[in-house]
Amino acid sequence: MTRLLVVDDEQPFLRALAISLRAQDYEVLVAATGEHGLALAADEHPDLIVLDLGLPSMDGIEVLRQLRVWSAVPVLVLSARSDVTDAITALDAGADDFLAKPFAIGELLARIRAQLRRTATERSPVVVTDAFQLDLGARVATAADHDVHLTATEWRLLDVLVHQEGRVVPQTELLREVWGPRYVDEHDYVRVFVATLRRKLEPDPSHPRYLLTSRGLGYRFVRVPEPLAAATGT
Repeated sequence: MTRLLVVDDEQPFLRALAISLRAQDYEVLVAATGEHGLALAADEHPDLIVLDLGLPSMDGIEVLRQLRVWSAVPVLVLSARSDVTDAITALDAGADDFLAKPFAIGELLARIRAQLRRTATERSPVVVTDAFQLDLGARVATAADHDVHLTATEWRLLDVLVHQEGRVVPQTELLREVWGPRYVDEHDYVRVFVATLRRKLEPDPSHPRYLLTSRGLGYRFVRVPEPLAAATGT
């Protein structure tokens, strides 16, 4: 189920919007402050964020700036002010779309669908190797002609590695993208999850050919296996 995060401090509006979105079969998380919104974004990995600019203590622009340090999740910004300057500021800070209040719920739903379609198109490749196949959009994995069950965290880790194919992705970057900024020192998380993925996908997990370690640097994914002498395993 597609997960949305709505961040708005107007409680009646927040409740009504959450009800309308859930009626469309979205899973909806809600936050009334920017701080809570950032925490939920880090912990729950929503597929899209609906963010009001006029928040107490930390406004929506600051939320966007902090979010964009570690996440590319699409953000649809709402504002009670229709000044074009607000829209420009929000878009420059990393928003993907802008909608002035009040608005018709149908327009909001259409904009959400458009952003989700765009994200799915950009981030849903099918990866075929000699050993396994991954459909990142449908979240279907097969190896040795059998379906392989991967957890949501394993899919997020693969998503980051696959979209930077061939590049060594540092552990701190993986931790930020997959687990959130509060986990950047938990290096064992990456090691354990990469080992699990190797057991599920690699023909010989002790000699990985596709999910490779660059010692002291990070991990990388390759679609075409390298010679065993070039691939490190832990």
